[in-house]
Amino acid sequence: MQRVNTEEILDSSACPPLEVAASLEDLCRINRWFGGVATTRSLIERVAAKTGQKHFSLLEVASGLGEVPSLAAQRLARKGISLEITDLDRFASHLRHGHRALVADALALPFRDGSFDMVSCSLFAHHLDPAQLAAFAAEATRVSRRAVLINDLIRHPLHLLLVYAGFPLMRSDVSRADGVASVRRAYTPEEMRKILSQSFPGKIEVSRHYLFRMGVILWK
Repeated sequence: MQRVNTEEILDSSACPPLEVAASLEDLCRINRWFGGVATTRSLIERVAAKTGQKHFSLLEVASGLGEVPSLAAQRLARKGISLEITDLDRFASHLRHGHRALVADALALPFRDGSFDMVSCSLFAHHLDPAQLAAFAAEATRVSRRAVLINDLIRHPLHLLLVYAGFPLMRSDVSRADGVASVRRAYTPEEMRKILSQSFPGKIEVSRHYLFRMGVILWK
């Protein structure tokens, strides 16, 4: 299955506010039910186990409503791991009120070197072409002290079929169209490792997770 880089509707500033809200809520449910939160939680647990650290500052890039790190933090608290989360998104309309959040460009993060223990993203990497993905990895690595975490989809024909089968669970037509586009433009774990290794000299861990999710850790 070849990668097809099709623009997603939610990435457009022309997407109507009500459709934005409905699609973001769909994404929250998808992340809760189908491995998104669990993947991020697993990656953070891996960093905690390796470093021995129990409290982390975390920048969530392209955060949307920020539910993935927020729910992961709730579950990690039971294991004594705490997170101080900052959300960042390109659109103010994607951010949830009441969260510590700002609007900025993921490829030009407005922070000093080593500002956060970890920089994380969920369902963002597949939006980037290979050159942009390498640039994001470099920028995220610059801003992090410990690791960069990438939680994303795996491109696979069966995954595409599962998206079509899940249409009844989605309340927004934007979610249905973008769900198909997301799988088609996602990377395989092998592609992800190859792209990142060309620009990142450190250790890269790539893991597979529930329902065609991949997790990547770029270690500082």
